[in-house]
Amino acid sequence: MPLLEFDNGFYCRQGDFYIDPYRPVDRAILTHGHSDHARSGMKHYLAHTESELILKARLGADAVIETLPYNVPVTINGVKVSLHPAGHIVGSAQVRVEYQGEVWVVSGDYKTEDDGISTPFEPVRCQHFVTESTFGLPIYQWEEQDVIMEKMYQWILKNREKGRASVLVAYTLGKSQRIVHGLAKYGIKIYAHGATVNMNEAVRPFRPELPMIEKLTKDTPKEDVLQGAILCPGSALDTPWLRRWYPYAVGVCSGWMQVRGAQRRRNADAGFVLSDHADWPGLLDAIEATGAENVWATHGFSSTLARFLTEERGLNGQVVKTQYGEEEE
Repeated sequence: MPLLEFDNGFYCRQGDFYIDPYRPVDRAILTHGHSDHARSGMKHYLAHTESELILKARLGADAVIETLPYNVPVTINGVKVSLHPAGHIVGSAQVRVEYQGEVWVVSGDYKTEDDGISTPFEPVRCQHFVTESTFGLPIYQWEEQDVIMEKMYQWILKNREKGRASVLVAYTLGKSQRIVHGLAKYGIKIYAHGATVNMNEAVRPFRPELPMIEKLTKDTPKEDVLQGAILCPGSALDTPWLRRWYPYAVGVCSGWMQVRGAQRRRNADAGFVLSDHADWPGLLDAIEATGAENVWATHGFSSTLARFLTEERGLNGQVVKTQYGEEEE
């Protein structure tokens, strides 16, 4: 019997705990705070220290959350468990599970580029590696973050010249903090949707260098907004809250912007290829660094990645069906 079973997330029978379960259980270990991985209803949660305020905001103040720093092992019913940096968002972790010499690592979501906000990804040696494959196709290869931020800044300047506001659409947790951090060096003032402000404040106690952002309200002077940028989730598009600031241009920040036509389908004026997930080279580098012979590919282009690993890298690549990948991109 394998150490981890693919049931309701990932279940360790020996330790009697789940990793990122979909349905309520007694003990859940969470890789990070995105809602497709961190669901309500568990009796007890274990997560990284920097995820605590994020999870309280997501799961409610009454959630029973135990936290753990990176690289500090604990034993659960004889099973050794530790958390290791995933580089996905602040507080994101890979879960290392060891029992009688068998080692598994469940990576959750991860990226290999250091974004300046998240603790950078660290490969963990193991025999079995569970990897995401959100962008598991060779066409997905990211430019460096600084290059993307410069493009974003130049776009904002052009919008100023045309007398229109700049609206950046990004997920509230993770990507928004990267944008706030990345545009700070240009002196861009960020006016944000309330949901974005709330998540920024949940992160700032662990990243005090992260600039504060201002909640955009009907009383915010329009001339100030034109000099800065509006940051909001996709759900805010085509709402009275946003239409108040017309004329504006919309820039969507997503890895999917790599694909021709995605910008048009999102009805955006600009697309910025910015993702909190590893691109194709990042996935392959991360997998190789683990030394794992068995690689289990989850949400995304899992079949393509598993087949490539088997046929081209000589590994045992397999596909695992999960319920992840529904939110952050």
